[in-house]
Amino acid sequence: MRIGVAIDAACDLPHDFLERNGIAVMPITVKVDDQKFKDDRDPAEIQRFRDQKLGSRSHSAETEASSVEDVQDLFLDRMVRDFDCVVCLTIMATRSPIHDNVIKASFAILKSYRPVREAMGHTGPFLMRVVDTRNIFAGSGPAVAETVRMIQAGKSPAEVRERAAHVADCSYGYMLPRDLNYLRSRARSKGDRSVSFLSSMLGTALDIKPILRAHRGETGPVGKVRGFEHGAQVLFEYAAKRVQAGLLVPSLSLSYGGDLDDMRNLPGYHPLTRICGDAGVEILESPMSITGMVNVGEGAMTIGLAGEDHIAEF
Repeated sequence: MRIGVAIDAACDLPHDFLERNGIAVMPITVKVDDQKFKDDRDPAEIQRFRDQKLGSRSHSAETEASSVEDVQDLFLDRMVRDFDCVVCLTIMATRSPIHDNVIKASFAILKSYRPVREAMGHTGPFLMRVVDTRNIFAGSGPAVAETVRMIQAGKSPAEVRERAAHVADCSYGYMLPRDLNYLRSRARSKGDRSVSFLSSMLGTALDIKPILRAHRGETGPVGKVRGFEHGAQVLFEYAAKRVQAGLLVPSLSLSYGGDLDDMRNLPGYHPLTRICGDAGVEILESPMSITGMVNVGEGAMTIGLAGEDHIAEF
């Protein structure tokens, strides 16, 4: 059985990884003032967004996930022709409508696929499996990587979906924002009062950065550090300890809202890569999605890994 993968554009993964594994991307439309961007993990489009230097104006951007109709078109035009089953992985349903849109689209797709497949000479049924990664940005990476690994190992659609859902439950996504004022402005534009004016002012004045965690559909602060570079080192060292303790998936995801060489020059990065190499853990590093940069600001960093339940102390 030919099993394919489709992801939400806000799942941060390298473009070459997506290309190599034939992974389809369900795009997000981003509008900033009179500029429009198609967020589909295309490196050129991500660079175009960064080159615009929109800065503080991006906090008021509008984002529009793939609609039910968009998902239907993607599948009927491409996926039902190329595969017998497709596993769709989205960022957490509590933060985006894309998961619900895919579920709704699946009903129409499963009613309409037969003529398309028959015209291609495919007489067998078409299956869809939808997985909420319960995470965002790089935090969605482990579930996608494990889905690919299971498919390559020849597992059945049921086994692939069950394993992906389990990894999603065990995935931890951590984010270190660079600009608290931007984060507060973006939160307020979306009606989220979780980043108060006072805390953002104090944080900016003292260079205090929160460490935010996404896990099982919830996001919130789990620590704070002084200075972005120190925060990056703290996160890299934490990730290295988790690798040494043993991950559920031999992949670790990194995404950065800027030039990846800047991330690679942060303290703690090179020791982490050495530890991952020794443990046989693949590092999947990528530019942050346009959607991610709009929501948390350029220069932010996220890390995703899957492991047993544990308490992270920062």
